[in-house]
Amino acid sequence: MAPLGGAPRLVLLFSGKRKSGKDFVTEALQSRLGADVCAVLRLSGPLKKQYAQEHDLDFQRLLDASTYKEPFRRDMIRWGEEKRQADPGFFCRKIVEGVSQPVWLVSDTRRVSDIQWFREAYGAVTQTVRVVATEQSRQQRGWVFTPGVDDAESECGLDNVGAFDWVIENHGDEQHLEEQLEHLIEFVRSRL
Repeated sequence: MAPLGGAPRLVLLFSGKRKSGKDFVTEALQSRLGADVCAVLRLSGPLKKQYAQEHDLDFQRLLDASTYKEPFRRDMIRWGEEKRQADPGFFCRKIVEGVSQPVWLVSDTRRVSDIQWFREAYGAVTQTVRVVATEQSRQQRGWVFTPGVDDAESECGLDNVGAFDWVIENHGDEQHLEEQLEHLIEFVRSRL
C-alpha cells in the first residue's frame, strides 16, 4: 500500500557519487518539465532537518552546497544509519508526504533499501537513474576524497546494484548531457 501523498505516474530514483551532478540533473529536469508536473524530493532533507534540530545546527545551511555541513558529515551519516537500521523506510515516507505532482525525482537515492522501499510502495512506475562523472570532473566541481565519507555506504551502497534503468553521463560535455536529458524528458512525457 502506498503511503500518504498522491499516486505518482513516475518515480525516478537518482543516484551517483558526490559531485557527480545529481542535483544539477534533477533541477534541470524540473525546470524543463515544470514544478507543477515534477517534484524534486531529497532523502537528505528530513535527515538533515532532524539532525539539525537534535544538534542545534542551521538546517538551511546543511542543505546548501557550502562547506558548512562538512565538519558534521561523518556524524550525520552515522546518525542517519542508526535511524535507517531502526526503520529502513523512515526517510522515504517523510519525503513523499503530501506530494501531489505526477512525477517524482528523488535526487539522492543512496541505498538498496531506498530502492526497495520505493519499488514496494509504487511498483512499476519506479525507475532508477545513475548519474556518473569521472573523478576528474568531480574534482573540478570541488570533490576531494574523504575517508569515512566516500568509502561509506552512503556513497558506495549502490555501486554493485547491477543495471540501472537509465545512466546519465555528466563528464562535462554539455551537448552530450543535453542529448541524454532530452531522451529522459521524452520518456517522462510519455508517462504523463
